[in-house]
Amino acid sequence: MSKRSVIDTHQTAIDWTLQHEISHCVLCEDAPCAKKCPKELKPDARIRSLYFQNIYGAAEDFPMDVDLKCLEESEKACVLESAGQGVQIKAIMEALKKVNAHRLEIPDDFPEPDLSMDVCGVKLENPFLLSSSIVASNYEMCAKAFEMGWAGACFKTICTFDQHEASPRFSVTRNRPESFYGFKNIEQLSDHTVEENMEIFRRLKKKYPNKVIIASIMGRNEEEWEMLARTCQEAGADVIECNFSCPNMEDGALGVTIGQDEALIEKFTRAAKRGCTIPVLAKMTPNITDMVPMALAAKRGGADGIAAINTIKSITGVSVDDFTPEPNVKGSSVLGGYSGNAVKPIALRFISDLASCPELKGMHISGMGGIENWYNALEFILLGSGSLQITTAVMQYGYRIIDDLLSGLRNYLLEHHLQNLRQLKGASVNALVNLDSLERDTILFPVFDLEKCIGCGRCAISCYDGGHQAIIFDLKTRRPRLLGARCVGCHLCRYVCPSSCIGVAKQRIHRKPIAKEGK
Repeated sequence: MSKRSVIDTHQTAIDWTLQHEISHCVLCEDAPCAKKCPKELKPDARIRSLYFQNIYGAAEDFPMDVDLKCLEESEKACVLESAGQGVQIKAIMEALKKVNAHRLEIPDDFPEPDLSMDVCGVKLENPFLLSSSIVASNYEMCAKAFEMGWAGACFKTICTFDQHEASPRFSVTRNRPESFYGFKNIEQLSDHTVEENMEIFRRLKKKYPNKVIIASIMGRNEEEWEMLARTCQEAGADVIECNFSCPNMEDGALGVTIGQDEALIEKFTRAAKRGCTIPVLAKMTPNITDMVPMALAAKRGGADGIAAINTIKSITGVSVDDFTPEPNVKGSSVLGGYSGNAVKPIALRFISDLASCPELKGMHISGMGGIENWYNALEFILLGSGSLQITTAVMQYGYRIIDDLLSGLRNYLLEHHLQNLRQLKGASVNALVNLDSLERDTILFPVFDLEKCIGCGRCAISCYDGGHQAIIFDLKTRRPRLLGARCVGCHLCRYVCPSSCIGVAKQRIHRKPIAKEGK
């Protein structure tokens, strides 16, 4: 894609029939399909971009003059082909070729978008950080991520006490056999000594001086919090993150126990601040009704910013064979931390709460919780996050997701003629209002595209059994018909439609407001 043009996403789309094919791809390492076609076509990378909703990146530099017949060999090479489930690569690339024809011209003098952000004044080349977890737990992993384009890493939580992990320690909730949307872990903290971790910091900072190292720490008393903060700064850390929220450390004043106690948060934040002169973030737990009082306690203790959210206490499932919750560790299990795309709505709620609190205005928010693609990332930024941390998506798809995270944001900014990402920070905060302020006097009717309709009748079933009986399904034509007098515009039908054939009427239908009691 030329730097002076960008895909017009308002005029382009990948047909719904291909969405299954895209999601069906297993995103191979060193994909065999790519070896059977011209190098410039890169079907594996383009399908991966579509998988992560990055239509911009998928269509970038698409070679319009290439004969797509060569992709027949790519389809034969698909690792799923032997099972008769090969991905329809040629059809996807044909769709991308059409998408590539829709471009918006960018003025020659319009600058390249600036994706840089910062953490409490510490510059980030882009907003993306590895969050404190297994994905940022040794030198080799962090170095690989830095080389691939991640702006920094929040290193796995450093402590002075021994860790002894269980096996297995993960479980998932699945939407498809090849992927999961929710992830539970009972993982604990770094199993390296403090000095071993400090040596990793020194090596990383020497080789990657412009990458940001956030040191996640956890102490058992004020002296340990202060000592760990000081030691990490001396080894090269740029920011300290106080882990007040690990759900897998519940003995004494540790982890989530701290995050549910304002006094402990304030006391240990103040201790960490005594030990260093670099910025300090307080990492908050979502295992609480209201995060704002806890964030205010961190502010009283001197915190420069808030990191949220950590994982949510959970049980992902129970075996109906041996009756043991997952993960099964020799016949027993425990509550663990739930993460992944499934927790994004909860994370966004807490980010919004923090960003809209007047007393927290000006404090940095490092957002996390379910970010998988550039669109998710932008949602967090719009609600007030100034930096972003990711773990579960990396565990599932690898550090390579950074390519589509950056490409998606860059091209979104180009499409909207925005010069930098910082312009969007907090842009959606004021759009959230209280219930009494919400406009309730218009109806947006659903509109059926009968050419796309596959005649399944799902809309009618859901509307009758779970809505307002506003859709009639003609069994002869196998097509739905809307009863406008009954429709309230709830849009349940749109969300159950498997072919995405239901849109929204442009015209708003006004209804007479319901008179309030006493008027």
